Amino acid sequence: MTGGRVRVMLWAVEPAGDPGAVERAYHEISSKLVGTPGLLGNRLLRSAAEPSRFAVVSEWTSMAEFAAWESGAEHKPATSPLRPLQDPEMRAVIYTEVAAYGPDGPFTGPDGI
Repeated sequence: MTGGRVRVMLWAVEPAGDPGAVERAYHEISSKLVGTPGLLGNRLLRSAAEPSRFAVVSEWTSMAEFAAWESGAEHKPATSPLRPLQDPEMRAVIYTEVAAYGPDGPFTGPDGI
């Protein structure tokens, strides 16, 4: 898999008896991931229709950088706070960017995207 930037999406559900659990886990994980090679950033999104459901979207420079981190020793310990909150109805997905537009037209960067 080659190409441009990579976005990884996973879903979480907040337990009824623990408001803020997903946000706490997200912040704990994200603070540990600052400076991770290849990680451009991540976002926590809350469903407007179902406020107890969330999506986490991380952006990576390339599939190679993401794969190196995912197979490394730090991956599982760093992401463990969110694991019990993951939505059992949804599987994590990985997308590679093939094109992008902004307010002024197509984005272009060093990798042609």
